Amino acid sequence: MGVVLAPSLLSADFAALGAALGAAESAGADWHHVDVMDGHFVPNITIGPPVIRKLAKVATRPLDTHLMITDPDRYLDDFAEAGCAGLTVHWEACTHLHRTLGAIRKLGLRAGVSLNPHTPVDGLRHLLDDLDLILIMSVNPGFGGQSFIPSVLAKVCEAAEMVKGRTVIIEVDGGITPDNATAVVAAGADALVAGNAIYSGPLSAIAPNMAKLRAAAEAGLSARRH
Repeated sequence: MGVVLAPSLLSADFAALGAALGAAESAGADWHHVDVMDGHFVPNITIGPPVIRKLAKVATRPLDTHLMITDPDRYLDDFAEAGCAGLTVHWEACTHLHRTLGAIRKLGLRAGVSLNPHTPVDGLRHLLDDLDLILIMSVNPGFGGQSFIPSVLAKVCEAAEMVKGRTVIIEVDGGITPDNATAVVAAGADALVAGNAIYSGPLSAIAPNMAKLRAAAEAGLSARRH
C-alpha cells in the first residue's frame, strides 16, 4: 500500500470547492481532508454538516473529517448523515474518549484520534483496539499555512512503533510539503494531510503540486522499507 494523500480543503478556494475537489481527485488524491472548527476548541470557524453534505454528493474519494470542536459527541450523528467516511476527534476535547470512539464505529465510520503537538502519544496505548487512525498534529490546530514543527517527527516514530502489527493508520497534518514529506513518511506516517502545498495557486497547479508531494512521500516509503 502506498502513502495516502489527503488534500486539505481548508486551503482551497471556498468559492469553488467543487472544482478544487474535482481537480484534486484528477491529480490522484486518495482522501479529502475536511477541517471542522468551531471557534471554541480552536480560534477559527470553518464549515459544518450542511457544506459537507454538498461535498459528499460530488466527491468520489472518502471525506476524512477532522473535528476540531468542543463536545464532538453531540454532532457525530450529523456528520455521519452528511456523508463523512471517517471522523477524527481530539484527545484534548473528549472526556470519555473510549465512548466517543465506540459511537463513531457504531455509525460505521473510521474512528480517529488527533493529538496536539504537546500531547504525548503514549496515552493512546490502551485504546488501540478501539481506533482506526491516529492523527498527529505537526502544527497547533486552527489555521492553515503554518510551519511544520520538526520535533513532531519523534512522535510519529513513537506512534508507528506503538501500532506495529495493527491496521491503525498514522496520519500527519500541518505544514506538510515536498521538503519534509520524505522524512515524515520515513518516520512512519501512512497518510499525509497537505493544504497549501496542494491548493496554492490556480487549479492548474494542483496536479503538479500533487505529483511533487507524491514523489516525496514515496521516497520516504522506500527509505522506510530499507
